[in-house]
Amino acid sequence: MRRLHLLDRLIGSQWPDLSTAEAVAEFERAPFASRVAARSTWEALRLGAADDPSRPALRLLANADPDETPVDISHGDFIARTTQTANALHALGVRPGDATSFLLPLLPQAFYTLFGAEAAGIANPVNPLLEPHQLVEILRAARTRVLVALGPAPGSDIWEKVQRILPELPDLAALVVVGGAGVATAGPEDAARARPREGPVPIFDFDTLVAAQAADRLVSGRDIGPDEIAGYFHTGGTTGTPKLVRHTHANQVSQAWVLGLILRPEPGEQVLFGLPLFHVGGSLSQSLTTLANGGTLVVLSPAGWRNPAAVRNVWRLVERYRPRTFTGVPTVLTAALSVPVAGADIGSLRQVTGGGSAIPVAVANTYTERFGLPVLEVYGMTETSSVHTMSYPERPIRIGAVGYPLPYARVRVVRVDSDGRWLADCGPDEIGVIAMAGPGVFGGYLNPVHNRGAFVEPGWVNSGDLGRLDADGRLWITGRAKDLVIRGGHNIDPQPIEEILYTHPAVGLAAMVGRPDAYAGELPVAYVQLKPGASADPGELIDWVRDRTPERAAVPVALHLIDPMPLTGVGKVFKPALRWDAAARVARGLLADLPTPAADVSAGAHPVHGSLISVSFAGVAPAEREALGRAVVERLGPLPMRHAIDWT
Repeated sequence: MRRLHLLDRLIGSQWPDLSTAEAVAEFERAPFASRVAARSTWEALRLGAADDPSRPALRLLANADPDETPVDISHGDFIARTTQTANALHALGVRPGDATSFLLPLLPQAFYTLFGAEAAGIANPVNPLLEPHQLVEILRAARTRVLVALGPAPGSDIWEKVQRILPELPDLAALVVVGGAGVATAGPEDAARARPREGPVPIFDFDTLVAAQAADRLVSGRDIGPDEIAGYFHTGGTTGTPKLVRHTHANQVSQAWVLGLILRPEPGEQVLFGLPLFHVGGSLSQSLTTLANGGTLVVLSPAGWRNPAAVRNVWRLVERYRPRTFTGVPTVLTAALSVPVAGADIGSLRQVTGGGSAIPVAVANTYTERFGLPVLEVYGMTETSSVHTMSYPERPIRIGAVGYPLPYARVRVVRVDSDGRWLADCGPDEIGVIAMAGPGVFGGYLNPVHNRGAFVEPGWVNSGDLGRLDADGRLWITGRAKDLVIRGGHNIDPQPIEEILYTHPAVGLAAMVGRPDAYAGELPVAYVQLKPGASADPGELIDWVRDRTPERAAVPVALHLIDPMPLTGVGKVFKPALRWDAAARVARGLLADLPTPAADVSAGAHPVHGSLISVSFAGVAPAEREALGRAVVERLGPLPMRHAIDWT
């Protein structure tokens, strides 16, 4: 008899009841370690492959076109290629504790490298869109021993970046190139000379090197323990020095285990996949979860969701591949609603899931009202190995909440001191800092310096987010204690941009915050107080930033001159006031064409929602309020910040 949950030793032929808090507590009576059948990600993939080795693990679409013939890679071949990759890295000198970094789009070699590197040592997936100096920081921090990268290819600048950064990587022993037959300088027989370098770094062709290795075992003989480090993931913003989060194998396997438990995938279930592997949502919540549970990843071209055809064809792709769950970051979920279904059969869908930033309430409501699909919003972070809370399919769903802690996960809302240490727990519906513990929570950053303030108490990570737990135990996100601007799931650290503004001779005070946006979640906007007697216009200051930062996404979309800058009692910029001002400006712009102008549009603190946009009308007859209210909802509903209308 097939075990329902491939990663759970104890679940047999019937899924457990998780419909109440009491049922979850009963399920948790078995120790977590006694449940999980895999000690490592490599073992988890072997379990998924054993269910049916002939079933596709990857279905690769070159152009995200539902009419094209996919290239299928079976589960049996996938685990074989992953094992060969691990053995190739071992031949290059990679040992437990050594990092293999990679800069790759969504090619099959990227998946082999991710999990093969974890079987040989440590995987360090890196965003190839970063600028060369940012790549150097991450690769040096990881002490990268082997770098796997895309070779010369039309439309890609990865190879150009690699050529620029090679001289700045002192620990690098070998460069392995995907599509690099024309640039490789060494063959598989030369792997033994890939040691701390003397002279040029040897360059190997990925496919040639991997094909020469054993596919049926790890030649290292390694018995991977659950507490060994599996991967590094960079976080903390892409315009500041990134932090490297350390994941153990147990951390990562717990993500695949728990999402399999909640989503209950069917044998051979197909998943539309377009998230990057340098993001935990792509590598763990979707890739490892799907593969370890015997499912199929339908890879929407090497560019994934960044390929415009992926969203343009989304409903026809659903019709062709019949996924049960439609998963995406809020920008993808929002964009998909603008694509006509046009008769496509999307009846396979049973639910929508998303996270990375807040799903606008109006977007979630549209999926429920238009398609009859529940929206299971998730919440987590790189430091929790991705999803930590989620709306359970079998429990009442409240749009706007991010659900309940997953089984064996824990969430508290706490008050902290200035150093981020616990002072007291908050009561129901009291807003505080969200702290999390459980099997997915990491043990600390690679650089111990970054661990200061990272935990409110031992084992309880400080999320940097503000929220509240309602009387039923649901978590609601109400704001952020940290300053990051999250633009479409892309973290932007305001500090480097503010520092650039301070170098302008006219700038006295500068701050950057996020303003709500229906598509991206947030967009960066800057506020500047000029020095007495100085002059500068907003366009000039934006150009000043653009010319001095390599991170295009971090350039403010607007800059406002204000005087005075709002300050706290100790002289720091009071950023909540700027966020509220930015939100109010957005709302005023969206409501500017109403036939009855609003008497007042403002934003401010709210005891339940954290922040709220308030729209006041005066003298509107009761008979006219319904139509006017609908118009306000149509314009402001897609924003991630809540709004309220006052008719008095």
